[in-house]
Amino acid sequence: MTDEIVSTAPATGEELWRGRAGDVEDAVARAQRGWPAWAAQSLANRIELMRRFANEVRKEADALADLIGRETGKPLWEAKGEVEAVVAAVEMAVRAYADRTGQRRLDSALQGTAALRHKPHGIIAVLSPFSSPAQLPANAIIPALIAGNAVIFKPSEKAPACGEALGRCFHRAGISANVLQVLIGGPATGQELVTHTGIHGVLFAGSAHAGIAISRRLATNPGRLVSLDMGGNNPIVVWDTPKIEDAATLVVQSAFAGAGQRCTNARRLIVKSALYDAVVGEVKRLADRLIVGAPADSPAPFMGPVIDNAAADGLTESFVYLLSNGGRPIKHMVRPHADLPFLSPAIIDTTAMAERPDVELFGPLLQVIRVDDFDAAIAEANNTRFGLSAALIGGTPQDYNRFWAHVRAGVLNWNRPTNVTSPGAPLGGVGLSGNHRPGGAYAADHCAYPVASTEVEQPRSTIGIGLREG
Repeated sequence: MTDEIVSTAPATGEELWRGRAGDVEDAVARAQRGWPAWAAQSLANRIELMRRFANEVRKEADALADLIGRETGKPLWEAKGEVEAVVAAVEMAVRAYADRTGQRRLDSALQGTAALRHKPHGIIAVLSPFSSPAQLPANAIIPALIAGNAVIFKPSEKAPACGEALGRCFHRAGISANVLQVLIGGPATGQELVTHTGIHGVLFAGSAHAGIAISRRLATNPGRLVSLDMGGNNPIVVWDTPKIEDAATLVVQSAFAGAGQRCTNARRLIVKSALYDAVVGEVKRLADRLIVGAPADSPAPFMGPVIDNAAADGLTESFVYLLSNGGRPIKHMVRPHADLPFLSPAIIDTTAMAERPDVELFGPLLQVIRVDDFDAAIAEANNTRFGLSAALIGGTPQDYNRFWAHVRAGVLNWNRPTNVTSPGAPLGGVGLSGNHRPGGAYAADHCAYPVASTEVEQPRSTIGIGLREG
């Protein structure tokens, strides 16, 4: 066993970062020292420091995008988009805090004043995945800091360099190194952090497997806030539409953007039998044209490698499993370099499988299921324990109304990809996708807790019944 963490660039296999796991006890002790002064600052001061953070990210935009690309394998254009999202997250969080946790007062004459205000929880642990190593943690850290919490941020052990770079931007903005800490470590460090008695809340984004483990460990501690933002076995349904090329483009964007490593990627294409040949044929033709390459390649790739060789091995094995259990290949998964985790987008028809595995295959692997009627399409969309995102392509407004009403997911789109969400909206799911505490604009809800008060400047009261005469 070793507590050394090594990060390698997926596109080249070269070592990018090396360091040792941090000390959880020390991190919590430092946060306990730093939190009271931070919570005592005015909201205006905390917001101003977040805006300074946004400016620091702007200054480092090119370097940060290059680092994200190298450490995760994302194309440079995609990494730049992630940096822009980090900057935009500040103003979104400011608006969300005002909208969802603002102060409220209601005067009631002799009854005094009824007030609603919010308090920070204390010390928040933020755990994030490698897939968006700057945007996802920023979406949790910023609202937590605005609310007055101290934050211990544990980035994925597969993206420690990005985590450290994000932390430096917070510190250069003037936020204390005790108030915002970056704690490097693997799964054992994460488990120790979330169960530490000094932690008041856990904001987690990642796999269902890890999220369930956190939930079990904290099940006997109802006083600790736990927000779980997990993945999905997301369906995209293609129904009646004459615009086959557009529909296919939306399917490809949903399934293969980010090399299939976004929690909102489509994993299952459910298509009407009458449209099957046209839609699936066009999806395959478009997928055949996708460029897979290194982040800075020219021409720019549509997608890069998956995160590491272990992930590539697992996806390849999953494709073979589906193939061996009734799946019909439409586009084979190809690995052009045995020692690097590049994968071609793969498509397989699993309609004939007796039992389709209800798992999140986190990569560029799309399963196709044909159905005969819309009720069957809705039933198949719901044939999962997950419930993060879903999309309907085509259909009438009445079809979409039925789809929206009956499909279980936290994100439901019509004629848009499954992985497109509004920056001012919540992001989260149901079932194995989340525990009803969505992130995005709703992160403000669980970064501070409401306190209801009734207040009168002088004590004033009488007892009007039930007293003996005195």
